[in-house]
Amino acid sequence: MTDSVEQQRARWLTRLMVFVCAIYVFLAAIELFGDAFKMMGKGTADAMFCGLENPFAGLAVGIIVTAILQSSSATTSTVVAMVGAQTLSLRCAIPIIMGANIGTSITCAIVSLGHITENVAFRRAFAGATVHGFINLLTVVVLLPLELSTGIMEKSARWMVENLPLASHGGSFKSPVKTAVGWLAEKIEWCFREALETVGLLDVRETAAKAAQASQGESSLLAGMLAVFALIMIIASLVVITKNMKALMADRIEEWLNRVLSRNGLLGLAIGMVVTAVVQSSSITTSLLIPMFGSGVLALEAGFPIMLGANVGTTITALLAAAVAGPAGLTIALVHTQFNLLGTMMFLPFKRMRQIPIFLADTLGAAAERNRLWVAAYMVTVFLLLPAAGILIWK
Repeated sequence: MTDSVEQQRARWLTRLMVFVCAIYVFLAAIELFGDAFKMMGKGTADAMFCGLENPFAGLAVGIIVTAILQSSSATTSTVVAMVGAQTLSLRCAIPIIMGANIGTSITCAIVSLGHITENVAFRRAFAGATVHGFINLLTVVVLLPLELSTGIMEKSARWMVENLPLASHGGSFKSPVKTAVGWLAEKIEWCFREALETVGLLDVRETAAKAAQASQGESSLLAGMLAVFALIMIIASLVVITKNMKALMADRIEEWLNRVLSRNGLLGLAIGMVVTAVVQSSSITTSLLIPMFGSGVLALEAGFPIMLGANVGTTITALLAAAVAGPAGLTIALVHTQFNLLGTMMFLPFKRMRQIPIFLADTLGAAAERNRLWVAAYMVTVFLLLPAAGILIWK
């Protein structure tokens, strides 16, 4: 028994060390990603993101990228890095952040397909999966037009950052964390530069004109390689963080969720926030609920606050990324936080408001029980047709 306890403790400590290392790599990747876009130059970045002036194009990017990556954390962290590097404007970034919230709900829909052979269980599971999607979709329907017309979240986030002590000295935002992760980012950049010089892709030209032209091409090549590598680092480190924390906390999470069944909504909200902040993934929190919905253990009304809490808890990742992304990065992270907090305030206190996404999810679940084509119709409509229609209407 002693050996077993010691082995469990050793495994726990190993996973904790891996988690800490993954956090460090994640922050270094954010720093590297921002450096890569700065290296490309503002003109190149503007050319890449000029189409995102259309807010529905940004919304579509957020939805599609998050649906592909199966992680809103990866999307929001990348956006924070871009805004921090001042290669993506705050106004263009806000719809992408909103789209990421919609895109993350596809994970629940996929998990619900595990019950597709059982009619009643599938109806419950799919309703539970789509209620998360309807929460995020309705929040965007309300807050995106409000933000486009008033800029309220952008203005309030800017005000908060301007009044932070960290941003009070000429906009400087230095921290020991940034210094520590900057060391790794610089080492990676040095390795890539040395490798390109070794194979002859970075060299010195004879004339000044040629040197200037070569420098532009070389920096673009190096920056592009660094950006791709940093994006791989972001995704890989988030996978490691998520898997380690899921392994450490999965059994405890199941216990907590079962205990909350008979408690009030605020407790469900708190558990959703804490679990998501710990595992760094709202998808894990919401996906854990799907089998409970399918089996009938958890009603939609009881799981609703936990899903709202998961939306709030997922903002921790963006705030963490903002630690090395400067005032602009912190601003978009605070916009993300405001968006999810406002969405929670829109639904949680008002029973009639909660009934809207629950009714829509119940109706769609019943339709999917009769005909599985409704599943495909829901996914295509929410994740493709609605963003495309928005782009066309905006034009």
